Amino acid sequence: MILNKYKKDLVRDGEVYLHIKVKPSASQTEAKEDRVGGFLVFDVKAPADKGKANLELIKFLVKEFSVGKNNIKIVSGAKDKVKLIKIINYGKRKK
Repeated sequence: MILNKYKKDLVRDGEVYLHIKVKPSASQTEAKEDRVGGFLVFDVKAPADKGKANLELIKFLVKEFSVGKNNIKIVSGAKDKVKLIKIINYGKRKK
């Protein structure tokens, strides 16, 4: 799967950063294999309206990475299509 490398990095390092480009109002929420300008591309089912797409993205990442909602932070781009996401695994400390 597309996110497997990042999942392994999260287990190994205790944190991982995702540079992503979000495409809201898609037919379903999914990570795409396409890389545009060095970004992972995510289709998000929710519209870009009042934070709905961000909530849908976080919900998807919680499920994919098996972490709590509080383990995922939008570091930058909360109101943009291009975002930097930090995922933390509190069970693993960075060396």
